Amino acid sequence: MKIRIVKLTPESLAGVLRGKPSTFTSHLPSDTEILDVKMDLFTKQVTLVVWSDSFEDVAEAMPIPEFQISKANEVKSTPKQAATIKSQVMPEAKSMVAKLPQPQPSRMASKMENEFSPEQRKLLSFTVKEDCVVAKPVVFLKAEWDDINEVVRSLGGKWVKGDIISYWEIPLL
Repeated sequence: MKIRIVKLTPESLAGVLRGKPSTFTSHLPSDTEILDVKMDLFTKQVTLVVWSDSFEDVAEAMPIPEFQISKANEVKSTPKQAATIKSQVMPEAKSMVAKLPQPQPSRMASKMENEFSPEQRKLLSFTVKEDCVVAKPVVFLKAEWDDINEVVRSLGGKWVKGDIISYWEIPLL
């Protein structure tokens, strides 16, 4: 898989869409395509799944790597260097990832999240989508998958196998 995850704050994405000068640089290759965009209500993050032929190939069994962004005034490189920069975390780049106060999720979503053990919650990200809670693995699940799937099924949920990203859906009813 030649895909990466890019995480932004909603404000950063809105600024880019409005054509405002960006406060960050991403050095995404010119052939980058956006495959999926999600807004995580719990962490107030916008997650983009992007593809590029120039990304290093990653096995499907591995978690999708995150493409790190950095502040624009921190990186001074030529276009040739930008194409070869490896994804690396800059201390200031962490401030671009949402560190805003978390909004209060609905009571039903919180109750569902509490059905999982603390260890299981660390392995999942939860979002509310229309009439269901979506639980996505944040790391590759091995033996934990069966235990998590059992909890999801006890709540009336199911595993949804996607082409790129698979997840559990739990109805809010």
